Amino acid sequence: MFRMIGVVLALSVVAAGPLHAQSQGSEPARLTVSGSGEARAVPDMATITLGVTAEAETASAALDEASAVAGRILERLSEFEVAERDVQTSGLSLNPVYSDRREDEEPRITGFRASNMLSVRVRDLDRLGDILGAVTGDGANQLSGLSFGVSDSDEVMNEARRDAVADARAKADLYAEAAGVSLGRILSIDEEGGAQPYPMPMAEMRMAADSVPVARGEAGFSADVRIVYEITQ
Repeated sequence: MFRMIGVVLALSVVAAGPLHAQSQGSEPARLTVSGSGEARAVPDMATITLGVTAEAETASAALDEASAVAGRILERLSEFEVAERDVQTSGLSLNPVYSDRREDEEPRITGFRASNMLSVRVRDLDRLGDILGAVTGDGANQLSGLSFGVSDSDEVMNEARRDAVADARAKADLYAEAAGVSLGRILSIDEEGGAQPYPMPMAEMRMAADSVPVARGEAGFSADVRIVYEITQ
C-alpha cells in the first residue's frame, strides 16, 4: 500500500516539472506603438527641368533649332556660375507631326517636333528667378518639376526621427497608464519607410522677360517609427 502511494507522488512531480519550465520561458507581455515626426528647414537649393520644344518642316531643321536654343541655355547657365555637375540632359526627342486625320484619308506628316530638356540644380536661390527669366529670354519654352531641397538634409531628417520616437513614447506612456501597467525595456525599434522629404506649397511661376517670382517656402521631412516595449503589471 505504501509503495503504491510513493509511485503516484513521484509521477506527479515529474509531470509538473515541464509545466513550470514552460512558464519561466514564456515571452513577456508587449506593447507596440507607432510614432510620427516632422521637421522643416529653409531650402538652400532647387532643381528644375527646363528646355525647348521646336517644330519645323524637316527633322533636321527642328533638331537644329532645338539644339541652338539648348546651347544658348547652357551658355546662360554658365554665366550664372551654375556648375557643370549640376546640369544634365534629361530628355531628347524627335517625332513627326501628323495632320488631322480625316475619314477618307490617312494622316500625313506635316513636320517634325524636337525637344531638348535639361535638369538643372540651382544652389544660389537668390538668383533662381533671374536664371529662369534669362533662359526663357534665350528661347526656353518648357519649365516643369520645380522642387526645393536642403543640401545637408541629414540633421533635419534626424530631427524628424527624434520627434517620431518622442511621439511613440508619449503614446506608450498614455496606454500604459490607462491599462494600469508599467513600461519596461524597449524590445525593438523599426523605422517604417525611412525618413523622407515631402513637398511644401510653393508660389506659382510666371513666365517673365527679366525674372520669375519664386517663393522658396520650407522643405519638410517626415519619419515614422514602430517601437515595441516590454510591459509588467
